[in-house]
Amino acid sequence: MADYSFGGTDEENAELKKLNNEVLEDSDNFENWEKLVRTAESLEGGLNRNSNPQAIAATRDIYDRFLAKFPLLFGYWKKYADLEFSIAGTEAAELVQPRITIETSHDPEVIRELFERGATSVGLDFLAHPFWDKYLEFEERLESSDRIFSILDRVVHIPMHQYARYFERYRQLAQSRPLPELLPADTLEQFLSDVKRDGYTGEGDIEREMRTRIDAFHLEIFQRTQTETIKRWTYESEIKRPYFHVTEIDEMQLTNWRKYLDFEEVEGDYNRTTFLYERCLVTCALYDEFWLRYARWMLAQPNKEEEVRNIYQRASMIYVPISRPKIRLQYAYFEESCERVELAKDIHQSILTIVPGNIETIVSLANMSRRRGGLDAAIQIYKEQIDSTDCDIYAKAWLVSEWARLLWKIKGSSEEARQVFQKNQHWYLDSRSFWTNYLQFELEQPTSAETESVQYQRIKQVHDDIRKKSHLPPDLIKELSCYYLVYLLERGTKEAAKEYMAIDREVNGPFSVRTTVKEKLAEDGKIASTERRMALENGHPGVEVDEAAIRRGENPYTKYYQQQGENPAGSGTVSML
Repeated sequence: MADYSFGGTDEENAELKKLNNEVLEDSDNFENWEKLVRTAESLEGGLNRNSNPQAIAATRDIYDRFLAKFPLLFGYWKKYADLEFSIAGTEAAELVQPRITIETSHDPEVIRELFERGATSVGLDFLAHPFWDKYLEFEERLESSDRIFSILDRVVHIPMHQYARYFERYRQLAQSRPLPELLPADTLEQFLSDVKRDGYTGEGDIEREMRTRIDAFHLEIFQRTQTETIKRWTYESEIKRPYFHVTEIDEMQLTNWRKYLDFEEVEGDYNRTTFLYERCLVTCALYDEFWLRYARWMLAQPNKEEEVRNIYQRASMIYVPISRPKIRLQYAYFEESCERVELAKDIHQSILTIVPGNIETIVSLANMSRRRGGLDAAIQIYKEQIDSTDCDIYAKAWLVSEWARLLWKIKGSSEEARQVFQKNQHWYLDSRSFWTNYLQFELEQPTSAETESVQYQRIKQVHDDIRKKSHLPPDLIKELSCYYLVYLLERGTKEAAKEYMAIDREVNGPFSVRTTVKEKLAEDGKIASTERRMALENGHPGVEVDEAAIRRGENPYTKYYQQQGENPAGSGTVSML
């Protein structure tokens, strides 16, 4: 919604504008959305059919955007339907929530169609008994005994919490239903043949025996349903949050869903497995782990390309925050595998539009460009992103490393890769990824006895630059130096031990013997300056003492206090006794 200037008081409009801007800045922030919805609902003290049209339009727009972002919040769907009912009556409410149709419509077929949609969506749920009770209650009001029995015939096969009471009712009604309704035609024919073969001839005797055997057959169905219910109870009893919310799910719950899905997949029933995945993704809609698992499982089923695409689209376009691009990249790979290359590129570009400078996405796009357009196309992607103002310096450092890696690994030109590192190193003096990749690149170059001395000089130069020129923190320099020390021991010459000991002292020794560090810390690059400062520091940052200033009666700690942002009383002069 572009403008909130209508519909409320100046104060309400200002608050709505502020909250809407917060939502636009961070659309994944649920708390901001809630505040926006509550504020809109409270316009004019609560909306009704006599409210300002602009206020109504503003609130509808907010609800539409909110529920498009979080479509699984059933409580807010009901609130929206109630709001529409108070504003525009039944028909408007029906557009939001079909339940209104069930409670107000006088057309049985329309209501029955909604119940059938519900059966497809929730009928296999372990706790679906409230739904089936409503469906049966509806048919009872219409006195549709044949439909009641047909519904029960479906329900008795479903492993669910209250399976037993449905079977008892089914068994009771079966006693008065015609035989053709009790079994499929082929099974009924087989039963009839068996009864006649066993010597039953009279019509009444045949029917009594048929009903006895059918009842036994139904009891077998009950026992199977009971067994399947018990097997699932282990997992169902551990589900503590069967609904969607933006708060995190504890690890025990996630583990239970993983095990439950493992179980259904092993059971091998496609419909039940699909239903459990859909149910899991109500609770775990924000977890790309389960979307990825669902898509991979579906891809293993025959002829399910469109179903896989639908899974990826729902995850990418609605549920998983774009700040976690993995599921969208996986969707791009899927579309590329289906030869929809331009769509795969568009998916990458859409991520970068919202999350510019995302390294994972840029690297993925460059790799896809190489697969489809060659090495130069991939390098062009890296150059464009490195030149872009959307990438920060740390992302660019990583991309330079990836550019060099392509030249090395794909083109096979170590020299070109080395030139990329060398020409760019002055831009990324404080980048961990750049220097780590640069050092690993040189360490991994193949050598021989004849070329090892040349490669040693290259590796040594990189290590020297890390220690003396880079702005990396000491712990990281120490970590990278460890790789070089290992290199000296494993591939160094007879002089390597001396260099090893010198560097080990510099890297792992006490501060007092780290000459390189002292040089870097001194403003004038002199070790003596750092040592003089160390002599002054005794538990605090230290301030150099000026003997002439002390003789003039000045407090030697005045400068220190000023550096700390303090001006303690009495810090001006001291008396000289």
